[in-house]
Amino acid sequence: MATTSHYGPSSSSLERDARRIHDDKPVSPGSIAIGVVIGRMSEFFDFFVYGLASVLVFPQLIFPFAPDRLTGTLYSFAIFSLAFLARPVGSVVFMTIDRLYGRGTKLTIALFLLGGSTASIAFLPGYNEIGVWSIALLALFRLGQGFALGGAWDGLASLLALNAPAKHRGWYAMIPQLGAPIGFALASTLFGYFVANLSSEDFLSWGWRYPFFVAFAINVVALFARLRLVMTKEFGTLLEQHELEAAPILDVLRVHGRDILIGAFVPLASFAMFHLVTIFPLGWMSLYGNQPIGAFMVVQVIGAAVGILTIIASGLIADRIGRRAQLAICAVIIAVFSFVGPILIASGNSGHDAFVIIGFGVLGLSFGQATGSISSRFGRGYRYTGAAFTSDLAWLIGAGFAPLVALSLSSRFGLPFVGYYLLSGAICTLAALAFSRALEQRE
Repeated sequence: MATTSHYGPSSSSLERDARRIHDDKPVSPGSIAIGVVIGRMSEFFDFFVYGLASVLVFPQLIFPFAPDRLTGTLYSFAIFSLAFLARPVGSVVFMTIDRLYGRGTKLTIALFLLGGSTASIAFLPGYNEIGVWSIALLALFRLGQGFALGGAWDGLASLLALNAPAKHRGWYAMIPQLGAPIGFALASTLFGYFVANLSSEDFLSWGWRYPFFVAFAINVVALFARLRLVMTKEFGTLLEQHELEAAPILDVLRVHGRDILIGAFVPLASFAMFHLVTIFPLGWMSLYGNQPIGAFMVVQVIGAAVGILTIIASGLIADRIGRRAQLAICAVIIAVFSFVGPILIASGNSGHDAFVIIGFGVLGLSFGQATGSISSRFGRGYRYTGAAFTSDLAWLIGAGFAPLVALSLSSRFGLPFVGYYLLSGAICTLAALAFSRALEQRE
């Protein structure tokens, strides 16, 4: 397995000059952690704002011609999936920008595109105003979100991991994952406020647009937080040592193609569950439940808080038993939950609430270590690009189509099929972990 690369450091001369200026200002792991969390939170906020609107807004605004609300929601979930198809393409394009113009340029373009795509949705007219163009524009902006997210991979999580003490790698691996429940909680709180305090007419007319405006402001704050870390001496040193350089994707596939494939399936249980406890329950409740949507979104925020606690717990547990054991145990728990979850959803409002809160708890234990498992097998010089592309594939396979598939199966064949879908993710994770261990023993 190759461990070196022959490509120059992916940093422009301006960035190298900036690092020399800040040579005497070492950055602490705590500062890195804050920057990483802010960056991940902004990304997930953008995606969750869209995901929530795909249930609460777009079926009525963009697909009013659908024969029923279920069909409109399925159409909306189909467009939701487009971002995950665009994300690997974005990674390939932005890796080239990284090599030619530097990490700062890449991040600036990617985050402005991400925030701009999200904010543009706030101005989107409905189908009744401009017809099929509203669908085309929504799909374009969603593709823009996914394409930009592929370029938002900054290497800061790897910087944090490479600065982590050997006995606390699980703890440092979970820190970037905190951005997901925080971003979801912020998006749900904003939407929940407008849903609870506006009439349905006002919400569909203008209330839903405000969270999309907020996304652009959050991305600007996140951009400066991330650029500050990219310009540090620590980041530059690792870049010059080829730990965080952007290698051409074809070279990474040639050297680490097998590792990318295995790495994409290791976090599948966690990623499959990701949208099944966030977007899917809201869709099911809006279609078949009788609980007020505003009240249910409060429950989802509580679930996100539980998820934050269990992500933190995952770091402590992984440092005690190891990340591989942690992921395997969590995959088994998710497999058990795949049978329990559908029963909870079918048990009325209290069961639906329990599904979300318990689901977030289980998700946090697994998700807290899921991404940390991706980059562990990549050699120096291939870690940055390999981890980015592996993460793209894992999200595409595990999470991209989860709301669409889960709602399609459950509405046609019954809720147990949501569990079967989740169970398949748990089986894939266990199989990938076993295969990875067998390869390591052989090597």
